[in-house]
Amino acid sequence: MNSIATLMTCFNRKDKTLKSLESLFRQYAGTDVYLVDDGCTDGTGAAVKQQFPQVNVIQGTGNLFWNRGMHLAWKTAAAGHDYDFYFWLNDDTILFPDAIEELLACSESEHHKSIICGATQATDNPDEITYGGWRPENTILKPNGQKQSCDYINGNILLVPRYVYSKIGTNDPVFHHTMGDFDYGVRARKQGIQSIVAPKVLGVCDEHATMDAWCNPEVPLFKRLKLLYTPLGNHPIQHFILEKRHYGVWTSCFHFATIHLRAIFPSLWKNKV
Repeated sequence: MNSIATLMTCFNRKDKTLKSLESLFRQYAGTDVYLVDDGCTDGTGAAVKQQFPQVNVIQGTGNLFWNRGMHLAWKTAAAGHDYDFYFWLNDDTILFPDAIEELLACSESEHHKSIICGATQATDNPDEITYGGWRPENTILKPNGQKQSCDYINGNILLVPRYVYSKIGTNDPVFHHTMGDFDYGVRARKQGIQSIVAPKVLGVCDEHATMDAWCNPEVPLFKRLKLLYTPLGNHPIQHFILEKRHYGVWTSCFHFATIHLRAIFPSLWKNKV
């Protein structure tokens, strides 16, 4: 059996976290799970330990959010064992019964040298693909029974073989909440490593509501700018780092300016769009 470290981060979604873990263990009981509890106040960590005592619950600082929580989980897992695979799983994602099998089969067809991305669908609409692999034209790929290469990845369901980890390492903790998964896929591509969308939809995860108060004209300006720089906003500095790293100084500077303009003049921006 392949050794798999499952990496997760949770914050106050106890019921969803437990259901996600249940869907995982039902099909692959042998995985080692590393779950970062980033300051939950709803008893998620304790509930997980009670129902799934085999899970390694790691206490976060309360300020890690998703990407830095995943980084901590990954560092902890890699420090204790040399795993065949590292499996990213969002704690609000429910896996279909054959998800792990499909991921491993897809990875084997790539000689375990590619990132394998699993698409998710909405709860109430199987035709709506919510997360997975993306193409540059901002198009999310719908599984069609065949493997498809993609340029950008979401980290909701993601299998990273040991070979990829040995070349790329972990996700970068410079990103607080978002962008870490996109960055990882682009870093891999620059090293000649493909990201592949599995042939079938592998789970259910409803699209997360975006925090767009930073560009809402009804919110006072000072508050908009403050929200812009929160981990759940559209953090300009972290966007700058991402774009400078992958697309050059001009693009990063241009978008650094336009993000602020959108926050300062949201009505004009909305009218222009």
